[in-house]
Amino acid sequence: ASPCAFLCGHSPITCSFSLPRVHLAIYSNHLKKANGCSRILASPPLTTLLMKTCPMVIELPVFGRSRPEEKVLEAVGVFEAVKQHGKYETGQLFLHSVFGYRGIVLFPWHARLYDRDVTLKPEPPGGAHGSKEVKGKTHTYYQVLIDTRDCPHISQRSQTEAVTFLANHDDSRALYAIPGLDYVSHEDILPYNSTEQVPIQHELFERFLLFNPAKAPPFTARDTLKAWQEKNHPWLELSDVHRETTENIRVTVIPFYMGMREAQNSHVYWWRYCIRLENMGSEVVQLRERHWRIFSLSGTLETVRGRGVVGREPVLSKEQPAFQYSSHVSLQAPSGHMWGTFRIERTDGSHFDVRIPPFSLESNKDDKAPPAGYTF
Repeated sequence: ASPCAFLCGHSPITCSFSLPRVHLAIYSNHLKKANGCSRILASPPLTTLLMKTCPMVIELPVFGRSRPEEKVLEAVGVFEAVKQHGKYETGQLFLHSVFGYRGIVLFPWHARLYDRDVTLKPEPPGGAHGSKEVKGKTHTYYQVLIDTRDCPHISQRSQTEAVTFLANHDDSRALYAIPGLDYVSHEDILPYNSTEQVPIQHELFERFLLFNPAKAPPFTARDTLKAWQEKNHPWLELSDVHRETTENIRVTVIPFYMGMREAQNSHVYWWRYCIRLENMGSEVVQLRERHWRIFSLSGTLETVRGRGVVGREPVLSKEQPAFQYSSHVSLQAPSGHMWGTFRIERTDGSHFDVRIPPFSLESNKDDKAPPAGYTF
């Protein structure tokens, strides 16, 4: 019903809108406008749209039925105004502003963000990295579900099975994952609304959320979501976020405590950590090596070197500026620290090291057993 304009033309060409961390491919010969509103035709990976308060109709491609390579466009919703203050509610639909997937908010987390770019002054030559205190500030993240239709388009840039748990059996190293579960920062949320009762495809959508047209957003948490959140709170909780930028490459680290297991008459403590690398500049670079230092409260210091991360050496460009992955670490002590560097290569073959901000590995004081399984 809104007077949005539309894209037309039978011989599509690709244009790009470049805003900070916003890229959009638009297929059209020209764009008609009406009353300042725009109807958008987008191509994956959709890493968002223009920040305006007027409504925008979002259309995403789906494969044609007649030929696998044929694509058509379908409308999925209308953008809403981005919240500069306050938080998004359970049931809020959104596009991820960096990775472009569709998702829905389950519940918020209030984390402490330790941003070394804001807090620290340049260190003197020879100064020890991480020797200065960094003060944290409160920052909102969200537990979200990812639309499974978008997972193939983002799997090369962000893991869609990054939220893992310790399995509750004799194998102390066994893990299980919940596919399509993610953590999203407030500024990465681009909210939209839809008239569909099931706008997100995920096996947990209808188990966790109930359509309620009298509410805005029109989805409320079922008792199963509340019970799941309460049961798994210690292993889902996002408490600390660490961030630092070196030569336009920003590294964000989020550690999570996973629990303790007994192995060979000793206690083994497990953490997972999520890392995002973002190219904030215009130069194309590639991650080549990693170098970690892992200190345990037991007094051990381990050095880890290797090619790439999780078997990949991602390229970070203006079109694909970010890469996100998760990994795990175990210690035979209830706490420790990690820090290190990534070796980055420029297109001319030269290299530079990007600092990974130091972060603590802390076990929960109330160390309950990790969840026994994927149950409700």
